[in-house]
Amino acid sequence: MLSSELYNYFKESSSVSTDTRLINKGSIFFALKGENFDGNKFAEEAIKSGASYAVIDDQSLNNPKFIKVKNVLKSLQDLSKFHRSKLLKTKIIALTGSNGKTTTKELISEVLKKKYKIISTIGNLNNHIGVPLTLLRIKQNTEIAIVEMGANHLNEIKLLTDLINPDFGLITNFGKAHLEGFGSIEGVIKGKSELYDFLIKNDKKAFINNDDYIQNQFIGNKISFSKEDKSNYIFKEVKDTNYAGLNYNDFIVDSKLTGNYNYHNIAFATSIGLYFNISIEKIKEAISNYIPSNNRSQIIKKNNKLIILDAYNANPTSMISAINSLIKKQGNKSVILGDMFELGNQSEKEHHDLIDFCVKNNFENIFLIGNEFFKQKDKFEIPFFYKTKDELNKHIKKFPITSKYILIKGSRVMRMENLINFI
Repeated sequence: MLSSELYNYFKESSSVSTDTRLINKGSIFFALKGENFDGNKFAEEAIKSGASYAVIDDQSLNNPKFIKVKNVLKSLQDLSKFHRSKLLKTKIIALTGSNGKTTTKELISEVLKKKYKIISTIGNLNNHIGVPLTLLRIKQNTEIAIVEMGANHLNEIKLLTDLINPDFGLITNFGKAHLEGFGSIEGVIKGKSELYDFLIKNDKKAFINNDDYIQNQFIGNKISFSKEDKSNYIFKEVKDTNYAGLNYNDFIVDSKLTGNYNYHNIAFATSIGLYFNISIEKIKEAISNYIPSNNRSQIIKKNNKLIILDAYNANPTSMISAINSLIKKQGNKSVILGDMFELGNQSEKEHHDLIDFCVKNNFENIFLIGNEFFKQKDKFEIPFFYKTKDELNKHIKKFPITSKYILIKGSRVMRMENLINFI
């Protein structure tokens, strides 16, 4: 079935779903397949739950409300691309990066909604399925859409930008994330820069952090910011506080985000707001009222301690950034770090280097959790290596942590936020 034909069904529908538990009456269900599931088996259930139609690729199934295609995922992607071609009045900002994507996306959304009708990626639905679903949520009266893109291998950003056809793009940063798929930091740079390649080829604009030596080399149309370089917007970082912020022409934009690494996320949102003619007062209001969630850059006050919870995810670059931010704080400090995933054959080296970095900074306590960290146990004199969070919990019950500041960070699989109740 052609995308134009499927589009007629889409226009009549209330929404698009890939999960029978989230079916709305009148929606279209796309029966996606994965390694451990086959959505075709749930097509009948989707119809019974209120879906108007189910898009399937199991040709043996029959129901007047089934729309048969060769490949459901490809049809979903093609439909989203076709829908994008009809959104003539909507400007789309696409963003990616190794760290800070979701926080930056949410800050940009909060700023732009002060003046415009917007739609943005929900949560981190930023892959080859999430991006099409985001595009299909955009309405004809949407003025600006902010679409987050994630990637763990080459050519993934290329695919997503082809679907999105963005008018603007930005890359938060380039770091040691998903090395298992990209192979190296050079692979990360090449993969993320597929967004830049699209913007240059199609004469679109990029929002650039000129203080980043990689972004500074961008040769296309750009709107830039920096701390002192010649840029469209000059910001100064606000320091000596528990929260990140910036100074623009002596006007302070503060936030409830901990960690000076969030300065760049705030700077992107501020520069985009200024570019789209939103007053600095409205930008400040949006950013200062944004409350981080999902274990991202949060400060939790408990028992006279300040717990810095940044446990949504972790890689070597974001770990170092979080630790560097902690180092600048006055008072005793402890770190509780969980394993970093998706590092491939560089995992042992990266975990070793991170421990070495921590040891050199004289923290009151260094607690390391997970099998990857535990492999390094005999190489360091620090005593606190644990395979599981439960082992650490038993230790904390006997020997409570007394540090003023405690950083908790690790990959999502580690669910480090569960430690909060034991501190």
